[in-house]
Amino acid sequence: MITKDVPLEKLLPKCGNSVYKLVILAAKRAVEISEGQPKLIEVDATTKPSTIALLEIAEGKIRIKED
Repeated sequence: MITKDVPLEKLLPKCGNSVYKLVILAAKRAVEISEGQPKLIEVDATTKPSTIALLEIAEGKIRIKED
């Protein structure tokens, strides 16, 4: 099982060092998970969608699509 504590220092580089981009990406992914999209990491059933989203970002499973 993955630890649920994800340091901000690990997340920010995945989002161009922008807290704004990180929040938007995590929120959008959490909504997708809540609506039934498959999880990209293995977590227990009690893990909240927002936590799953942050863990996926930290592991590089999702990223911001740059235009």
